[in-house]
Amino acid sequence: MAGGWSRDGAVQDQIDDSIKDELARIQATRPAGESLTHCAECGEPIPEKRRELVPGVRHCIECQRELDAERSARGGINRRGSKDSQLK
Repeated sequence: MAGGWSRDGAVQDQIDDSIKDELARIQATRPAGESLTHCAECGEPIPEKRRELVPGVRHCIECQRELDAERSARGGINRRGSKDSQLK
């Protein structure tokens, strides 16, 4: 490792691992099983078409949007650390 650089491909390996972790997280939180007829959050009916298109759906569209927005606001955590955090 001349000049303090990491081995070739190390950054790509880290990116690939981050993507695999995120895909696994998404698959683990994906609905499964029978769809609910009423939203688990607000109790409003879930339209039949939505239940057909999203197997295992648990929330109406509005509540799902709110849940997705909350998850996005929290953002992801790079457990492997960024280059900048390793330099500190």
